[in-house]
Amino acid sequence: MVKQTAIQSVILDWLLDEENPSVRYVTLTDLLGKSVKNVDVKKAKQAIMTTGTVPKILSKQLENGAWEDDYQFYRNKYKGTVWQLIILANLGADSQDERIKQAAEFILKHAQHQDSGGFSVDYAKTLNGGSSAYVIPCLTGNMVWSLIKLGFLSDKRVQRAIDWLAHYSRFDDGKDTKLTGWPYDKINMCFSRHSCFMGSMKTLKALAEIPEKKRTTQISSMIDTGVDFVLRHHVYRKSHNLSQTAKPGWTRFGFPRMYQDDVLEILEILLKLGVHDERMQEAIDLVKRKQQPDGTWLLDDTFNGRFQTNIEQKGKPSKWITLKALTVLQKWEETA
Repeated sequence: MVKQTAIQSVILDWLLDEENPSVRYVTLTDLLGKSVKNVDVKKAKQAIMTTGTVPKILSKQLENGAWEDDYQFYRNKYKGTVWQLIILANLGADSQDERIKQAAEFILKHAQHQDSGGFSVDYAKTLNGGSSAYVIPCLTGNMVWSLIKLGFLSDKRVQRAIDWLAHYSRFDDGKDTKLTGWPYDKINMCFSRHSCFMGSMKTLKALAEIPEKKRTTQISSMIDTGVDFVLRHHVYRKSHNLSQTAKPGWTRFGFPRMYQDDVLEILEILLKLGVHDERMQEAIDLVKRKQQPDGTWLLDDTFNGRFQTNIEQKGKPSKWITLKALTVLQKWEETA
């Protein structure tokens, strides 16, 4: 547990403000290490469903559990059902709420490819589920992560999606021969000789969310492979030329992340897995450099205007980015 004196008290008070119960809840649990049984934690969790962003999103939910057009659950960026599920999971929505259950059921029925367990960007009426032609790793990783965060880990359909990630995910570095057959021959941008960074990171994020005691040998092996892939890239560099940034956008921090990534989220994933490696140092230094004189971090990147409701303000101090940065730096020191 971090000592309150380790953080500027004014910043901590700002994060704990009751106007944003989601930030307050994560601050109490992730940064201050309080138990979910703590009275303040329980109150914050309850308030998430009645105050702030979550009730605004849920107020626009349709009767069938979806948002907007049923069959544009993915392609309607970022107002469709897929994206709302990701945002609600990030904000700590209550898994016992019937509206959350209904949203999860809608996605499992319409987006999951029934034969393989992966998630598709399109619905196929003939298959009564996701189209086999568009099952992709970033979406499958995002849906697995979101559904686990929302309390559906034990659901057999989520377990099948985890199996898909463990079986089909790739962390290739541009040297291996491109695989053929389904799903590798469908979408080249997802399954080229160098694995898509976004797909790789969302896969690793999903697998990291599985409690260690519930990981199979295959899942643990895939996690190890994914961690090696990230470290080979020093988090955000080109592995074959470490002087170059692989994805320039990754140095701009944003929340909530959709299929994209940034340095902060990747560090979160690694540290959740207990990884502490010197090849992460440059990324840690980047996080430190981006702290403002007042102790906050800014929201560099956002899809505000395309969400169901705006979340914070671009270019301004961000509670979410500040909370995540402080938590990353704290865990980095703890795992040293």
